[in-house]
Amino acid sequence: MSAELLPEVRYERHATLPDVALVTLSNPGKLNAVNVAMWRALRAIFDGLAEREPTLRCVVVRGEGGTFVSGGDIEEFPAFRFDEARLRDFHENIVAPALDAMYRCDIPLVAQIERACVGGGLEIACQCDLRIAGQSSRFGAPIARLGFPMACDELAGVARVAGLATAAEILLEARLLDAETALRRGLVQRVVYDDEVAAEAEATAQRIAAGAPRAARLNKRALRLVAPQFHFSEAQRAEFAAYATGPDHREGITAFIEKRKPQFTGN
Repeated sequence: MSAELLPEVRYERHATLPDVALVTLSNPGKLNAVNVAMWRALRAIFDGLAEREPTLRCVVVRGEGGTFVSGGDIEEFPAFRFDEARLRDFHENIVAPALDAMYRCDIPLVAQIERACVGGGLEIACQCDLRIAGQSSRFGAPIARLGFPMACDELAGVARVAGLATAAEILLEARLLDAETALRRGLVQRVVYDDEVAAEAEATAQRIAAGAPRAARLNKRALRLVAPQFHFSEAQRAEFAAYATGPDHREGITAFIEKRKPQFTGN
């Protein structure tokens, strides 16, 4: 009997490109939906990576099995989402630090996007410097159908890349953008045939690795300085998390797990 494949985030050096590393998100059977353990692993990998790996010149972030990331692992949500304190702990102490560790990593990051780049997957991709997408990839965060908004820090990262107008569209309409639309909006840098995504991501990493590594790291620091900064007060954070105990929030997640259409009441 084969061993059960468990969710994980793997870090490894590229087999043929010595200055490039691969970070692979894997959640078998769930299109690589990110669970709590995976968020923690992502943070552990990127926190201090530039200092631990001084010769590393690029990291390719990808999903297992030809899919990037389909979102969060919704089956975990009932354990913490309906209590305001636990909800805030999840977003502010688990998800946000993982995304921030990626954003503040001085090593250039390339997202290899295949098929679903949704919810948490979109948030992860937006922390990367370059995004290479396949023609069939889709982008969005249809969490309005689940009865909750995007958390403040996560929305800041998406809006920084996608812009406020596109962020509003994908959140308010729960719309998924196709690859060509994402390209026109500047959400991705290149769209290639589906069977060429991995090769193009590797070629992109190779071009980055051929440049001066110190210059690349300094460029990343400069880009962070000129990028819009979003800060939220404690009162604002509390206000945006107050929906935790609301019936629509519980209904949206329960309906998804039960595979039925949600019945929202406006509460």
